Amino acid sequence: MQINPYPNANPKQRILNSKCRAQAEKLARLWREHLPLEYRELVISPLDIRHYRDYEMTAERFVGEDEDSKPCFTAHRFGLFEPRSDDGEEFYSVLAYGESLAAWRLRDDRWLIWREIMSEENCGDARSFYCLAQEMPR
Repeated sequence: MQINPYPNANPKQRILNSKCRAQAEKLARLWREHLPLEYRELVISPLDIRHYRDYEMTAERFVGEDEDSKPCFTAHRFGLFEPRSDDGEEFYSVLAYGESLAAWRLRDDRWLIWREIMSEENCGDARSFYCLAQEMPR
């Protein structure tokens, strides 16, 4: 069964490294989750999305490529946690810093970037913003 989750993708496009429909749908949601509607026709849809995960810390990265194997989408999420204690005996983990990023290559080769930053002080009030860049964020 062919899955075509991207709104402006042609029927031959597919997602590699997705072993099941649920994973393909998750990647499709990730691709469009923070993409503003007015930019959907201006970005290049990925044919492949590769998922990389760090097993030593809470972090993952996604890279989507177009038909020329050039990156056209990237996303990452990570969290840095530190131990805290209220009484010095029982410890729990607290998010010290976290970041989510998604970036899409526009047809004019600029990048639309969405970034959200979280920290212990403002975890409930995460700051997010959009910007344009000439290069893919790393």
